[in-house]
Amino acid sequence: MSSDQLKIHFNSARFNKSAAKLHQCPQDTGAEVAFAGRSNAGKSSAINTLTRNNKLARTSKTPGRTQLINFFDLNLEDVRIVDLPGYGFAKVPVEMKIHWQKHLGEYLQKRDCLKGVVLVMDIRHPMKEFDQMMVDWCLETGMPLHVLMTKADKLKKGPAQAAKLKLSNHLKSVLGDNVSVQVFSALKKQGVDTLENRLNQWLLPEQVDLSE
Repeated sequence: MSSDQLKIHFNSARFNKSAAKLHQCPQDTGAEVAFAGRSNAGKSSAINTLTRNNKLARTSKTPGRTQLINFFDLNLEDVRIVDLPGYGFAKVPVEMKIHWQKHLGEYLQKRDCLKGVVLVMDIRHPMKEFDQMMVDWCLETGMPLHVLMTKADKLKKGPAQAAKLKLSNHLKSVLGDNVSVQVFSALKKQGVDTLENRLNQWLLPEQVDLSE
């Protein structure tokens, strides 16, 4: 297979299915990367910017409305991106949040084809309770983590870089080389290339040399 055939075209993303429980997910084969984040952190906008499709991941005036794990196929066979439920801001019953956490936890711990997690945080409000839960889980399982500090357009360049450096130093003290951090703006399309490079590293076969 040529290197061109092994290139991921993120604008090829197409909805596959939604799952409320682990057994409803697509077959556990190939490679996938999951996007996680508190409601209102800009996760849907980040996915839509990455895929050049403003309608792919639902954005809602009611944060937390999406309660299912949503799978999107890419142009390579058995390669997917996954949109995980967002919560923490959502005004839903406690029982519903417990239900979400249970099934999200099962997916994160038992999904063998999961290659990494992109954790989306509002650059102005990093490391909330949900974010810490995801960091702790990645520490426990050794899952690679990439943090997307969204809404960077809300800050000037200096404060944005300072926020990134502070969070990066903190997370690397916990996760070591298993974590990376970047700033991102869906509004200004800032950081898309950096995100694509990280996803390529996780999703493409190891023998592929992206420098060619």
